[in-house]
Amino acid sequence: MAYRGIFHVVLILAFAATAFSTLSPCYYDKVCPEALPTIKRIVEAAVEKEGRMGASLLRLHFHDCFVQGCDASILLDDTSTIDSEKNAIPNNNSVRGFEVIDQIKKEVDKVCKRPVVSCADILAVAARDSVVALGGPTWKVPLGRRDSTTANRTLANNDIPSPFLNLTGLISSFRRQGLNETDLVALSGGHTIGFARCSAFRNRIYNATNIDPDFAKERQRTCPSTGGDSNLAPFDPTPLTFDGKYFSSLSQKRGLLISDQALFNGGSTDGLVKTYSLNFKAFSADFANSMIKMGNISVLTGNKGQIRSNCRRVNN
Repeated sequence: MAYRGIFHVVLILAFAATAFSTLSPCYYDKVCPEALPTIKRIVEAAVEKEGRMGASLLRLHFHDCFVQGCDASILLDDTSTIDSEKNAIPNNNSVRGFEVIDQIKKEVDKVCKRPVVSCADILAVAARDSVVALGGPTWKVPLGRRDSTTANRTLANNDIPSPFLNLTGLISSFRRQGLNETDLVALSGGHTIGFARCSAFRNRIYNATNIDPDFAKERQRTCPSTGGDSNLAPFDPTPLTFDGKYFSSLSQKRGLLISDQALFNGGSTDGLVKTYSLNFKAFSADFANSMIKMGNISVLTGNKGQIRSNCRRVNN
């Protein structure tokens, strides 16, 4: 009986080890050692050309992982059998950076001499390299994801967190992905870089009560009550630098989106926002850990999925 019990424990541990070892930061070390340096070079050039691109590439990875896992489904174009996630409400005329991913894929396949690096891994690495290029932390990205052969626009509409969610809605949205409140606050800190469209924050700057009135007036200058939906405003005062000012802004009631300010509005996440506003090192560490955790959501490995030759299309 004792032997059988020990055997069961060993078996459980073996299965657990297998589950956590399907991805590895060293996955391409022997298969194509030039893959990661190539991704980094192209990302750095893209961000240098247009600083906003860093936030766009980070957002692509986030929006990919929240819809049927980190499988590059967000990159698939519309076909007779693919209902592209690009046309989902949270993504349409909003997500960008696809041309940079195309360029990375072309160059990586060239240096690797064949399609060996998945589009899903390219998204994960490009997100990390974008953060680093804008002054943020680095982390070792677990690799070995494969690409989906499907997309799900309905799931994208339902599962990508809305900019209009309150704290309860945000916590629920992240919990469905296996992410906790620390992950929610840390990953929301990705808004320390980038911009949002007027249509995403108009309701807040004209109707919210938990907003600094001077900040509201400032944003109203470029976001009229009607029209100007695509006009951009920064999430924080330094949109091209990965720092802690996003959290400082929240503590001053200067969050741009309803979902931003919801993190500091008398709820359970107030303390963590305050901590991050005062301790960039703590935020950086938690952000890196949460990015790794998010990057592991429902990944395809082994014989599941495929390595696309073109990130926009399923292989024939």
